[in-house]
Amino acid sequence: MRAKRWQEPLPWALGAAVVAVTGLAAANGGAIAIPATIAGAVALASGGILARRWEHARHAASQNALLAGALESESRACLITDGNGREILRNQAGRRLLGPAQSPLAAFAKRAQGDERAQEEIQRLAAAAAAAAPRRAEITLPLAGGGREWFAIEVRPSGPGAMCWTVEDITARRAIEETARREAETLADFVDLLPVGCYSADAAGVIRWVNHRLAEWLGHQPGELVGQNLADVLGAVPDPEQGRTEMRLTGRGGEVFQAMVAHTVFDEGGEIFTRSVVIRDLMPEHQWERALRSAERRFRWLFDDAPVGIALIELDGTVGACNLALQSMMGIAHEDMAGRPVANLIAEENRVAASDQLAKVISGSVPGTHLEVKLKGRRDLIAQLFVSPTHEDGEISGLIVHFIDATEQRNLEIQFAQSQKMQAMGQLAGGVAHDFNNLLTAMIGFCDLLLQRHGPGDPSFADIMQIKQNANRAASLVRQLLAFSRRQALQPRLLNITDALAELSNLLRRLLGETIELKIIHGRQLGLVRVDPGQFDQVIINLAVNARDAMPGGGALSIRTNAVSVAKPVPRGPEVMPAGDYVLIEVSDTGTGIPRENLGRIFEPFFSTKEVGAGTGLGLSTVYGIVRQTDGFIFVESELGQGATFSIHLPRVEAEPAAESKPLSVPAEPHGNDLTGNATVLLVEDEDAVRLFGARALRNKGYRVLEARSGEQALDMLRGDETVEVLITDVVMPGMDGVTLARLVRLERPTIRVILISGYSEDVARNGIDPAEGIHFLPKPFTLKQLAGAVKQVIGDD
Repeated sequence: MRAKRWQEPLPWALGAAVVAVTGLAAANGGAIAIPATIAGAVALASGGILARRWEHARHAASQNALLAGALESESRACLITDGNGREILRNQAGRRLLGPAQSPLAAFAKRAQGDERAQEEIQRLAAAAAAAAPRRAEITLPLAGGGREWFAIEVRPSGPGAMCWTVEDITARRAIEETARREAETLADFVDLLPVGCYSADAAGVIRWVNHRLAEWLGHQPGELVGQNLADVLGAVPDPEQGRTEMRLTGRGGEVFQAMVAHTVFDEGGEIFTRSVVIRDLMPEHQWERALRSAERRFRWLFDDAPVGIALIELDGTVGACNLALQSMMGIAHEDMAGRPVANLIAEENRVAASDQLAKVISGSVPGTHLEVKLKGRRDLIAQLFVSPTHEDGEISGLIVHFIDATEQRNLEIQFAQSQKMQAMGQLAGGVAHDFNNLLTAMIGFCDLLLQRHGPGDPSFADIMQIKQNANRAASLVRQLLAFSRRQALQPRLLNITDALAELSNLLRRLLGETIELKIIHGRQLGLVRVDPGQFDQVIINLAVNARDAMPGGGALSIRTNAVSVAKPVPRGPEVMPAGDYVLIEVSDTGTGIPRENLGRIFEPFFSTKEVGAGTGLGLSTVYGIVRQTDGFIFVESELGQGATFSIHLPRVEAEPAAESKPLSVPAEPHGNDLTGNATVLLVEDEDAVRLFGARALRNKGYRVLEARSGEQALDMLRGDETVEVLITDVVMPGMDGVTLARLVRLERPTIRVILISGYSEDVARNGIDPAEGIHFLPKPFTLKQLAGAVKQVIGDD
């Protein structure tokens, strides 16, 4: 409280002044009167302070919103907690990588089991957080499919009592650093074992570095010579004004040999040093030749056998030499590479920017650069280019460019992003469809109630039927959205693809018209697949209609089936099809084809290349959702002017159709005309309109209906009323959801029949409840007749 008071000095000071004056008056027996103007000033000042506090709070809220937006755009995973370990802010990456606020590194600790070093680093980070101390660590963790990935994890104080956690995936950076480190070590070995001596000395003649060869000639280890003066080591200090100096040196065992020292003086920010080469000239000529051949072999070994592409670039920008890795990467022979401008190896969209960066390095305006470009060649390649200058006599003589193939890494990133986008769109579509199903349930239901009072002869009958028919059309669109999000209510059973296509062929011919020829080629011994027959027909019809629109001048549509076995997982775009036995259905047309830039978007809902009004853009997204919800896969291959082929892989099932069990979902239309009853029904629904319609519909059929807006309220009502025979509950509700309510009710009152209602599919709505438990399911939107029929059926099943 004391610290807070000093943060607000003016109100505290005014209050203290009043207390002081009042105390003085009391001390003088009340002789000192407090003027009214002082009290008024205090009140006025306090009011102004409150206004400023309000403005300060409003401004702080705005700043907090901006800060939260900035944190959300941060590529690193971020989490901010308060002094009690409660979460304050967390961005999208933080939700994916970091655990709960009390234990942000729980997922990393689990993956680090068996790795003592990673576990120790994680424990040190946790200890630093507990002590409100900053700490940063880089750890490596194994991947499930093999290999390892690296993360940079940091924790630091972020304001009074708050801690900020950040996590960054540095796998690519560590791979590049490891490659550079290995190359640096190899180059150091190469320089150490050159047949000539090398050293560097500062302006005072103190040796900064010496290679192994020169140290060996002088009878020492390199570490023994570093820090000594040239006069003590060589017997004299070479004249820096002369480029070359003849010297007599004393070697191992006291022998004296003649040598030539060539050196260059460098000035880096006022620090002057030399880079010098020592050549023994008393060696026989054949020994020189042998040494040179040895050095050439070592250089070729380092150059040609390097795991990354290397090119030596002349000052005019042409390739002087390149190694085998670069030739293989580009698919170009060495003789065709030599003399070619290096810019011609780069795709046209990146060529200008890359040429500018290379020119800056050649001119010396930048010491080096790192680029990511697309390369021309036999295939689409993405490469990271590391560019450094080469020097001769202190001048830039060209460039050395390392090409690291990053194609697979970028493709994986693109696939992951596409997968995340499709998943996000599916969640959005499913959520929208669920909300619309609630609205449509109420619209269709109240239309049914109105139709009970307004028969065919009533003037309002046609208007009510128009409303209901359009609501049913809207329900059809919602089903397509649910199909894309894989939350559509399906009733799968074992199906023979050959029979299904044969039954569908007549309808397809009518849809295609006389200008398009339909060919169906059936494979042998296909086996069975488990699909919803109606939805399978919808898939084939949607693909056929899409093919028809792509062939306005006529053509041919071929549907071919076959049984295939996939030996190993097959990655196709963002999907990976696991190994197994499949029934393959290929739908091919001779139409206009699909542009390459649209291939990645054709399964997105509402994406269409047709004219405005010519389609909803839901046809192919519906196909995608149905196939994926059936545990199948769909791929497309197309080129402009060459038509398109959609390949559907459905898991093959070796079983007889008679062995398939019946679903526990209530039928779409109830059997029989008598839908009345007198049982007590508890209807639990948080949507007022849906609950009102359902209660009125069942009461009109004679049922006693109790209503509840939440699962908690429903439990209280059940415990106070033993006459309830049927529980109808929505699945998605605030607080206790319908599935949890159903489980609790079956534990306390096992004789109560339960019907789950939801706008999602049955498998999603059940959320793990075994159909054998006897809990029924009614998908939204439903009609009055379907609701009453569902209650009649579950009572009759008892």
